Amino acid sequence: MLKIQEIREIIKLVDNSSVDEFSYEVEGTKIELKKNTGAVPAPQIVQAAEEVRQPAQQAVQQAPAPVQTEAAPAPAEVNTPAEAKADDANLHKITSPMVGTFYKSSSPDADAYVKAGSKVDDSTVVCIVEAMKLFNEIEAEVKGEIVEILVKDGQLVEYGQPLFLVKPE
Repeated sequence: MLKIQEIREIIKLVDNSSVDEFSYEVEGTKIELKKNTGAVPAPQIVQAAEEVRQPAQQAVQQAPAPVQTEAAPAPAEVNTPAEAKADDANLHKITSPMVGTFYKSSSPDADAYVKAGSKVDDSTVVCIVEAMKLFNEIEAEVKGEIVEILVKDGQLVEYGQPLFLVKPE
């Protein structure tokens, strides 16, 4: 079975390329990626048939079929004080690389990865975004100080949605 980091790398490579569809199979595990304009690539992981027959400990993870819907009209933009401050101070925004659920810590009773005022570097894990039962660690990708956390723990986030404001060093 592929490691989550390997799957993430494959998603990044496909996302940054001109490839619209990608399929990869190794040792009975298959990944299929399909890009749609304006949508997040949806990885599909399917385990070999003999693994499916084993106990529920090795459940098959499979993405639901994509549903085509009309795009809702964009909400009217409202400048909050945080956004005005971001524009004025030229802060870096850490955005969500996927649609999922935002978690500030690795478990409900654990301390948050970062808080306002925390110093981060480019490889510091700042949160987790859970998508399709996969917990994806999100890294700061910039060296600086967390100025503001823009989402709440357990909140649903969209692709490209700002999660943190960072004052770069």
